[in-house]
Amino acid sequence: MTPKKLTDDLSVSPQILPGDVAELAAMGFKSIIDNRPDGEGSDQPSFAEIERAAKASGLTARYVPVESGKVSDADAVEFGAALAHMPKPILAYCRTGTRSTTLWALAEAGRMPMADILSKASAAGYDMSGVASRIATGGRIASSGPVEKYDIVIVGGGAAGAAVAGSLFARKGNLKIAIIDPADVHYYQPGWTLVGGGVFTPEQTVRKMGSVLPRKATWIKAAVAGFDPDNNSVVLEGCRAIRYDHLIVCPGLKLNWGGIEGLTETIGKNGVTSNYRYDLAPYTWELVKGLKAGRAIFTQPPMPIKCAGAPQKAMYLSADHWLRTGCLNKINIEFDNAGAVLFGVPDYVPALMNYIERYHVQLNFGHNLVSVDGPAKRARFAKALPDGTKEIVEKSFDMMHVCPPQIAPDFIRASVLADAAGWVDVDPSTLRHKTYKNIFGLGDATNTPNAKTAAAARKQAPVVAENVLHDMGYRQSQCVYDGYGSCPLTVERGKIVLAEFTYGGKLSPSFPSALLDGRKPSRAAWLLKERILPPIYWQAMLKGREWMAKPKVMA
Repeated sequence: MTPKKLTDDLSVSPQILPGDVAELAAMGFKSIIDNRPDGEGSDQPSFAEIERAAKASGLTARYVPVESGKVSDADAVEFGAALAHMPKPILAYCRTGTRSTTLWALAEAGRMPMADILSKASAAGYDMSGVASRIATGGRIASSGPVEKYDIVIVGGGAAGAAVAGSLFARKGNLKIAIIDPADVHYYQPGWTLVGGGVFTPEQTVRKMGSVLPRKATWIKAAVAGFDPDNNSVVLEGCRAIRYDHLIVCPGLKLNWGGIEGLTETIGKNGVTSNYRYDLAPYTWELVKGLKAGRAIFTQPPMPIKCAGAPQKAMYLSADHWLRTGCLNKINIEFDNAGAVLFGVPDYVPALMNYIERYHVQLNFGHNLVSVDGPAKRARFAKALPDGTKEIVEKSFDMMHVCPPQIAPDFIRASVLADAAGWVDVDPSTLRHKTYKNIFGLGDATNTPNAKTAAAARKQAPVVAENVLHDMGYRQSQCVYDGYGSCPLTVERGKIVLAEFTYGGKLSPSFPSALLDGRKPSRAAWLLKERILPPIYWQAMLKGREWMAKPKVMA
């Protein structure tokens, strides 16, 4: 965390952590402005957490959230008012600092010469030329004449984005490809279940973004504001536009922590945790080790979510620890699932039910978490009734693992690329956009009816690579994605039920049943998850080495 000075009164920075606040106070800052909406990133602390840390250090904190790509004149006015009235000097932050700098530039327009605004922003490392153009054109963002142009632009540098870039370069090494992602780090999110179970350390699941993206690609470290597909352009924060011949959209999804009342205020304390955030998975393990008696609740929201088995994976590993340490008979475990079934593919349910019975888990289907009171350790659920109505059920807890509701990123939902539900609207087989034929999508942000898993992205990446190259004239045939997804269900420490399936819940095992029967818990599947899949992810999937992912040619 290194603040970048714009003026004597204001500095900006990328996302800060609660642990940074005391250092900011020591630097002399008096106030903090948060311009990033809660839940925008999987590693993002909530404003409530930052505010608590600020109060503890004697700083003033204010929440002025602005969605990526939606910096309005009214937002700039509110930001300017905060600058005028809050104790100085002030630190403003967002994902990268660009949003905060844009707000400052718009707030200062008319008071400070534009040349000075551009100079001060540039000295801090931010290009505000697009904002200058916006001001000069009365608020319009011109994307018809971008400075930069690429054969292929990939939005998102996560599992899907890095994998498809690797697959493209493996097929044709001289492509001009840009990857747009503002994040500094890349997470191996499938490992967070094992962090929460005390098997992995958090550090085993993270690497610097620059080290995992292909060296031949241009990494544009910026957030996407919107799309202008009629002009083959992506508009970035700061109103900068990038032009493409083909666009691949794979930004992942958004964890909607704010969709549950009271959750952002209590997550990470009061016994409330989640393996869906990098910094919280260690807290899960801390709670599991510390709980000797009481009620442990594990929740699952309505679909779609990424890795639909993750909520119960956390439950099984926790219960296994309590069983091994002799505490299980003193702990009441509940699985409150908004859905109607334990797992969406029936073939795997018998093995899972054996563990439900072993751990004496109370299954509550049709129970959707709607609010949390952390200090009181009370949770409220909307319970679905047979007549279609709902009633509110309130429960106490000693520990609660929450899976938050999940939606497409804001800039996707607000774009012309989205379907009515907000997801990137692609053909489920070719992964081509249904309206814009030079746009493809893969990963968690699309509306394909497969399980949203890294395994799905591993299979989708070669398909998209082949189809883009087909459009460019380098392939004779298109390829199709069959909906493959995989969910290694960690039913106990040392054993996994390896669910593999395609569209419609059709089983699609990767190994002969004599070697590994995914419908039964096995040590072999655990070794695959713990020791084999992580290096395959880092060294093969992200590098264009397609292990067991040969794309199927369209018939």
